[in-house]
Amino acid sequence: MDWDKLRIFHAVADAGSLTHAGDALHLSQSAVSRQIRALEESLNTTLFHRHARGLILTEQGELLFDATRAMLKRLDAATARIRDSEEEVFGELRVTTTIGFGTLWLVPRLPKLYARFPDLKIDLMLEERVLDLPMREADVAIRMKEPSQADLIRKRLMSVHMCLYASQSYVERHGVPDTQEAFSGHRLICQNPRSAQVGAGATLVSELMTNDISSLLTVNNYFGVLQGVLHDLGIGVLPDYLAHDFPQLVRVLPDVASSEVPVFLAYPEELRHSKRVSVFRDFVQEEIVIYRRNMRG
Repeated sequence: MDWDKLRIFHAVADAGSLTHAGDALHLSQSAVSRQIRALEESLNTTLFHRHARGLILTEQGELLFDATRAMLKRLDAATARIRDSEEEVFGELRVTTTIGFGTLWLVPRLPKLYARFPDLKIDLMLEERVLDLPMREADVAIRMKEPSQADLIRKRLMSVHMCLYASQSYVERHGVPDTQEAFSGHRLICQNPRSAQVGAGATLVSELMTNDISSLLTVNNYFGVLQGVLHDLGIGVLPDYLAHDFPQLVRVLPDVASSEVPVFLAYPEELRHSKRVSVFRDFVQEEIVIYRRNMRG
């Protein structure tokens, strides 16, 4: 299919007018009209309903417009990547990570990154599903286990443990258990066993549930668990990376923790030289260094 004709069609569909599209393309109205007519003939269909107030896409025209819009987005993304240089960092970077880590650790730190690179556009995809990086469902992933997909560059960032926390006000009113057996007098807040979560956290919850806990609040992500804890609903199972950012949290039963959960950053081999990927990777690693220093302090 002739790209010039598709480009002209897209301009006409976007403007809803042959005249306005011609002005944008620096073509005469008659030249634009001829190209649209030739495209309709090659496809053996009508792409526009024509009436006095302008042009309206037919059903077939809508299908083609969706396709040209997607093509132009891909071209824009490719152009931005080609134009990446050491002096400029701009364009879209698609980052995927879990809901908990994304909302509670990463997003609060992003203002620093945007302050350095204001033209960067981050599309943050927060979900437990593991996106396919080689198939370019995302550019960069931060995951709570080592990625198994081939052709990925991976970097271990840190380790996390799932621990027990309550709010300071909850502790002052209700006290805290001194053993796991004494936990039955408190409400447990944790991820729903049926929701996607790190295996270490699920194992810890299963262990706690053997203590005949009478009151329970389950949520399908750690953001919800944190909100329950901060609002004095009980004692929650939460990742220890929250301890510094939320000083109102009090560690309960310090000897109780999950096994180690490794945190990895990964991206496709083909993006090794992408400036957007490298500045994001370096930024996250810098913030991990600061995080570790704060945790030791």
